Amino acid sequence: MSDLNTTALAEAATVARGLAIDAVHKCSSGHLGLPLGAAEVGAVLFGHALNYHPAAPKWVNRDRFVLSAGHGSMFLYGWLHLAGYDLPLDEVKNFRQLGSATPGHPEYGETPGVEATTGPLGQGVGNAVGYAVSGKMAAARFNTDEHQIFDHHVFALAGDGCLQEGVANEAAAFAGHFELDNLILLYDSNDVTLDAMAVKTQSEDTAARFAAMGWDTETVDGHDFAAVAAAIDKAKADDNGRPKFIECKTEIGRGIPEVAGTAAGHGEGGAKFAESARQGLGLPAETFHVSDSVRDYFKARAEDLAAGHTRWQETYEAWAAANPERAKLLTDGLAKAVPTDLLEQIPEFDPEVKLATRAAGGEVLQPVADAMPMLVSGSADLYGSTKNYIKSAQDFEPQSGTPGGRNIWFGIREHGMGAIMNGIAYDGIFRASGATFAVFADYLRPSIRLAALSHLPTLYIFTHDSVGVGEDGPTHQPVETVSGLRVIPGLDVMRPADPEETAGAYAASLQRTDGPTALMLTRQGLPTLSEIPAKTRRDGAYYGGYIAKKEEGELEVILLASGSELQHAMAAAGQIGAGARVVSMPCLERFDRQPDEYREEVLPKSCRRRVAIEAGVGGLWWKYVGDEGKVVGIDRFGISAPGGTVMEELDMTPEAVVARAKG
Repeated sequence: MSDLNTTALAEAATVARGLAIDAVHKCSSGHLGLPLGAAEVGAVLFGHALNYHPAAPKWVNRDRFVLSAGHGSMFLYGWLHLAGYDLPLDEVKNFRQLGSATPGHPEYGETPGVEATTGPLGQGVGNAVGYAVSGKMAAARFNTDEHQIFDHHVFALAGDGCLQEGVANEAAAFAGHFELDNLILLYDSNDVTLDAMAVKTQSEDTAARFAAMGWDTETVDGHDFAAVAAAIDKAKADDNGRPKFIECKTEIGRGIPEVAGTAAGHGEGGAKFAESARQGLGLPAETFHVSDSVRDYFKARAEDLAAGHTRWQETYEAWAAANPERAKLLTDGLAKAVPTDLLEQIPEFDPEVKLATRAAGGEVLQPVADAMPMLVSGSADLYGSTKNYIKSAQDFEPQSGTPGGRNIWFGIREHGMGAIMNGIAYDGIFRASGATFAVFADYLRPSIRLAALSHLPTLYIFTHDSVGVGEDGPTHQPVETVSGLRVIPGLDVMRPADPEETAGAYAASLQRTDGPTALMLTRQGLPTLSEIPAKTRRDGAYYGGYIAKKEEGELEVILLASGSELQHAMAAAGQIGAGARVVSMPCLERFDRQPDEYREEVLPKSCRRRVAIEAGVGGLWWKYVGDEGKVVGIDRFGISAPGGTVMEELDMTPEAVVARAKG
């Protein structure tokens, strides 16, 4: 600890408190509690413990820091500014203003040094676990005995709110079981939540809970620089197979005596005392003050960090020269490269086969995984049902010596799975996918929403996608789930109708690198629609909608369907006659992104007689059928009976389509 300059760190902590007070006071909005209470923790992290390079914020071997308690965003912005990231003081002054690089909660891609979009409590804990998984995988896949290019650590700072959320507990249990000793969680333990003192809603020993889940734990005075630094240094040095939990006892809102240590210190309640607080901290009257000595300290630190980055770069170049194939694999992973011929690498299916699309997806995944070695596939204790196990790959099990495995056993932890997948995607080396039953999609919906907001190319594989699940009954028959996912901006929802559409859906999903995709796959077997050319079905999935059956005479009616109901639309067209066109709509979002000319070609405005069928709530289909059209949907919960019986009972039949079309 001889290199710990507590004098410089103390001044930096004071300056960081001043920046937070001034930013929140200026806009009369924000959260002061954490930035003030954890200022010493921030000083130790950015001024001593973290290995980073401000000029290269995406350096692959940097230590990652995730602010799970994202409401305390001025903590992160203040320290990123002081550390020398490309975050000018003017941006700090524009906190929470339109177009600024300092939004109300940290947003991935908006601010250099922000590793994850956080704010929904607990998500950042799961993201950090995902980062740690990615770090373990990367070290296993790329390090050699001669060259270690991955040896970084992942840090997260969380508060009581984060640790009360179930997603954090799910992710923490996963981290403990899988021995992620490259993960360090700092707990800003101030005995306060937003509404009241923490004792109002919690009484457990949080450190003991983490110890029971397999974490090393330590409790320190969060305002003692030496104690915090010693705990972090020990955590970084210890690779004993246990993630590290450091409880930092702090005083919320420290620096504003009127609210410090109380629930009132959580938000902007103390901002009105800005002037007296600044005086009490020994800061000058000018706002947004950063002293020359603090500037000099972090300038010198940045130079030391840059030298470390240069040494690593030399190691990397030697590694790349000695391992050109691994170097290309890493470069391709970081570039989110996808083979241009991915779809061609998936063999066509037997035209006579009858397969559930979940089973077809399992077959498609194998050549896809061979073509994309950076793709990882997890499941929430449902591999046997979701069929997304990569057969040529090992399991991710650091404790048994296979940290490079590509199959991740998440356990019955859907929300944790979603947040961990996001962390893997944020890290940007591997492509993350995960699976569960469609009816449980809402367990990870907040994580899906954040993936869409952050433009992460995650892939969700949801099986048992309709009332066709059958005997398990309405608790397991999703009627609202597909449409419920479709309303998330930026999420593609793909519901393929047969094995060939499934192949196209997989390829299209993975070719998309600017946002997430959800595949909705059936439990029940579906006929292969061999009357439609295989290439048409595959390409149609890419476009989101296509003409599955063209009318043989003058166009009179258009039948639209997705997924398992396309077979019914095809059969209905045969009964209606030569004037019926069938349009398959495996992905509404993709179809809506097509040029106007293409959409008019598929759904000409001149034909207003339209009928849509889907085994789910029908509300979203009205934008395609119009006021003069009809929708055959299921606007009620399901029934406990065999799947085919349920489908017939709820009008998922060709006859129902014909009746609506004639009506």
